[in-house]
Amino acid sequence: MATPLGTLDRTPPPFFRQGPSALTKLTLCSALAIFLMVADTRFKLTHPLRTMVATVLHPVERVLRVPVDAWNAVGDYAMGLQNALTSEAAARAALAQQAERAARVEQLLYENNRLRALLGLRSALTVRSQPAEVLYEASDPFSRKVVIDRGTTQGVALASPVINDAGVLGQVTRVYPLSSEVTLLTDKDAAIPVLNTRNQLRSAAFGTAGAAMELRFMAGNADVQVGDQLHTSGVDGVYPPGLPVAKVLSVDRKVDTGFARVQLAPAALPDGVRHVLVLEPLSLQMPPRPEPTADEVKPAAKARKGAKK
Repeated sequence: MATPLGTLDRTPPPFFRQGPSALTKLTLCSALAIFLMVADTRFKLTHPLRTMVATVLHPVERVLRVPVDAWNAVGDYAMGLQNALTSEAAARAALAQQAERAARVEQLLYENNRLRALLGLRSALTVRSQPAEVLYEASDPFSRKVVIDRGTTQGVALASPVINDAGVLGQVTRVYPLSSEVTLLTDKDAAIPVLNTRNQLRSAAFGTAGAAMELRFMAGNADVQVGDQLHTSGVDGVYPPGLPVAKVLSVDRKVDTGFARVQLAPAALPDGVRHVLVLEPLSLQMPPRPEPTADEVKPAAKARKGAKK
């Protein structure tokens, strides 16, 4: 049966259909994306949409994070509990050591007072002190000196020892009405008599050009070992006895010279120190030295004349 011509489909088959090319579509989409990004950056077109989506999804995010937060909290609690237990054990051990040391100190002080009373010796000197604050370091780059905010107005005397909680820092070498200059033990011109707490050997510690100290004029066979603690001897009339000064860092025994080079690490590091304690020199509390008699002056004068000849 013949089909009427008006009812025939005149559209081309799919194979012959023509449309925009792929490159054209890519160009249009890229241009649209760039336009939307610029418009969003310039006019904040999608900001309300982002805000609404973030507000809607926020409770969902919180619910999903609950297991993760709970796991992290359990881990932090366990680690914090372990650290707390470790710190408590260390603190208890340190407290027990301090209590034992305090008990021994009290016993030694009691025995010392009894022995002094038994031998008729004078009581130990009371060291007066006052706190001070470090203002600044001295401007001389070749010396180790600091300036504190205490002077003659506050009763600071020349040669007063300066300490902190770690040990001896230095000595007052210049005094002004409202300030004082302290020469540190690490200064190249500083020196301090010390006592080895292990064998009671007396010596003198000197500052060096760096931030260390050294024992000079030590014999090569001197009984000095690495780790020895050096304290003030108290026989110089300036420093009270028993103050930490330094620790032996190295011992280099030179065979060719017969001396030993002993390097020290200061007990009190001066860098970063802000507050110090100024002690009164022991010489201010000791009785004055007796004047030499005529019998002592004549031999000394004769010795000087003989030396001149």
